[in-house]
Amino acid sequence: MAEHLLALTGADDLQALFGRHDQHLRKIEQALGVTVSIKDANQLRIGGEDVAVRRATTLFEDVLTVVRAGGPLRKEDLDYALRAVQDPRLIQLRQVYQARVEVPSKRRFVFPRTPGQKAYLDAMRSHDIVFGIGPAGTGKTFLAMAMAVENLTKGEISRIILTRPAVEAGEKLGFLPGDLAEKINPYLRPLYDALYEMLDVDMTQRYISRGIIEVAPLAFMRGRTLNDAFIILDEAQNTTPEQMKMFLTRLGFDAKAVITGDVTQVDLPPGRASGLIQVQTLLAKVSGIAFVGLTGSDVVRHELVQAIIQAYETSNHQDPPPAG
Repeated sequence: MAEHLLALTGADDLQALFGRHDQHLRKIEQALGVTVSIKDANQLRIGGEDVAVRRATTLFEDVLTVVRAGGPLRKEDLDYALRAVQDPRLIQLRQVYQARVEVPSKRRFVFPRTPGQKAYLDAMRSHDIVFGIGPAGTGKTFLAMAMAVENLTKGEISRIILTRPAVEAGEKLGFLPGDLAEKINPYLRPLYDALYEMLDVDMTQRYISRGIIEVAPLAFMRGRTLNDAFIILDEAQNTTPEQMKMFLTRLGFDAKAVITGDVTQVDLPPGRASGLIQVQTLLAKVSGIAFVGLTGSDVVRHELVQAIIQAYETSNHQDPPPAG
């Protein structure tokens, strides 16, 4: 058995660590297998197995770092902190808070949840062109959108441009019913969905109507020079090399570009090369461009989703039940 004493600075520290009606404390003790008590007004005693005490100490120190810096401690923050001290794939709560992205919506902040996501945000803060490459669910588009909105609201750029290729590289939309807007809307919908997470609907529509935010298919970028803008090219694995070159050469003064994609999900016709695959070799040594690879370990899912995935993986090793 081990014991650790944690120094406190007053009643605010106790309130943050214990929570209302000690609900935080009970959850921490149960999840980590420790006992926590007040030794005196300025110290907390944490007892239990050595590993459990170290984890609890790290968690309490992280929570105090965030609270003392003026950050709110919500239920989901504590839940995340508990997972982070037990899962080495996740970054600690204090690192999450320090790397947060500020957005003008009810969520207020967007946080990275894994080392890969934090590296992605760090790259966007320090490079003018960033490639975020990885599977679905790793936050490629979501984090890029948050960074674009933060740059806009802080006055670092004057507009946001969001684009993606239609599912076919040649953007052959003629077979779809409706006018051009109706044809391309299904392909652009995910960008709107991410945008609405960062801004409320009314603000988004005002920005779009004033041209501060533009959402358009990649073909609309041809022949333009994009100055003082944050540009996101989504689903870039479905660009041809020619389209990728066209997009990258649109970048003007005081502009940033983030290109996202999953090279395992290329929807180009057989025989057509992916611009996203080619560009990794072509521009790998160009200074000022960052390539960030995200992996399955950067997918942070709801606990129930993780259980569902595990159940399906287990069932794949078993014979299916007889029909009827």
